Amino acid sequence: MTSFRIRPRFRQMRNEKPDEIEKALKKMVELNKGLFTGTFMDGHIIIKINQQRRHFWSPQLNLSLENIQDITVIRGLYGPNPTVWAVFFFGYACLAILFTIAGMLLLSQYVLGLETRLWWTLPACFIAAAILYLIAQFGQKIGASQMFDLHHFYEETVGEKVSIL
Repeated sequence: MTSFRIRPRFRQMRNEKPDEIEKALKKMVELNKGLFTGTFMDGHIIIKINQQRRHFWSPQLNLSLENIQDITVIRGLYGPNPTVWAVFFFGYACLAILFTIAGMLLLSQYVLGLETRLWWTLPACFIAAAILYLIAQFGQKIGASQMFDLHHFYEETVGEKVSIL
């Protein structure tokens, strides 16, 4: 499941009502209490790895249940803990801002014919972004087995294979 996709997802249509699917998931979480925990809100479910097995890179499965003309559309999204997601988003945002400011300073000094020592900031931003990307891929590889566990748990609960998009 680990690939260039940042957050693997799936979409599934079911004939059961959202309440029935939610009950089945609650039952399976209770049966597998040592492996998974669940947070159940109206139309939204978060399934996580149990606290004892959870680490920084542990994934979670966010499920959205929507009833459309007697068919339940389930949208599943695998991803890291929101804190991990926020750290990487913040890192990329800071790099983008630094790149933009440094680029404007370099361009304005070049146009004015001034000498600058900031030329190294642009490649440094690209290198830092590449390092962040590699760290994210490394973390995704560490959490891959738990992501497979979550996916197989969901497939077992609904009783059919679900392909990842």
